[in-house]
Amino acid sequence: MKKVRIGGQAVIEGVMMKNGGQYAVAVRKPNQEIEVKVEEYIPVGERYRVLRLPVIRGIFNFIESLVLGVKTLTYSAAFFDEEEAEASDSKKDNLLMIVTVCFSVIFAIALFMLFPAFIAELIGKAVKNHFLLAMIEGVIRLVIFLLYVALISVMKDIRRVFMYHGAEHKSINCLEAGDPLTTENVRKHSRYHKRCGTSFLFVVMIISIIAFMFIDVDTVWLRMLLRVLLVPLIAGISYEFIMFTGRSRSKLAYILSVPGMWIQRMTTREPDEDMIEVAVRSVEAVLDWKAYEEAMHNGTLED
Repeated sequence: MKKVRIGGQAVIEGVMMKNGGQYAVAVRKPNQEIEVKVEEYIPVGERYRVLRLPVIRGIFNFIESLVLGVKTLTYSAAFFDEEEAEASDSKKDNLLMIVTVCFSVIFAIALFMLFPAFIAELIGKAVKNHFLLAMIEGVIRLVIFLLYVALISVMKDIRRVFMYHGAEHKSINCLEAGDPLTTENVRKHSRYHKRCGTSFLFVVMIISIIAFMFIDVDTVWLRMLLRVLLVPLIAGISYEFIMFTGRSRSKLAYILSVPGMWIQRMTTREPDEDMIEVAVRSVEAVLDWKAYEEAMHNGTLED
């Protein structure tokens, strides 16, 4: 049996888990029943070999994760939409998903890349040192990111999503530790994980600070354009960083992952038993965890 690295995300009253070319969404419906949907797909890296190259794979995996994330969020939200039509138009759904993904990317770039750069331009009238100005811009970017997370965490629905986020991490940590995937065991594990998307976004912020320190152009519009054009490259490098800290058990990898896991204190909450049950059902839909656990303990798990 081959070693797997299951990933996932929290959705509305549920958890999505992904293993290779399969993903499952488990949602606790208003009637308290758990609905589990399993889908097959071909990961982008398996379609074209060039997309498996370091950094490049990170760019396309990020886009793929974003599309899948929006799709599963839309699916889970439908259970709680009182005005949902009994039959949906797949073409309209696909169009809506494309529009949502595009808007999300544009909004994120505008808020976390261009807005801090705009503020830095104003400060640049007083601060002439390029490296200092790049550092100030990075700090502003981090502050905006943290404020954004803090503000949305006040919302009741988001707090519940963050609890499901904790359930997702606990389930994966339990699986990777080789413990039986029971509610009692999952509860004992940490709600923080080194491969979390929150850590990825934090790393993006840090790497952007370093990257922009080496970009010094006189034209304002060109500086702004370079901020946008470098986003894919920064995302690709950040992906490799997260994969390294996630795979390695070295002291260095742990130290490097600590800041990202600290930020997860804001984006995860301790889940209740019902939420953990949903996360476990999602894992079970994409992996025979009992066979996986046995292979792990027998030493027959292949990399």
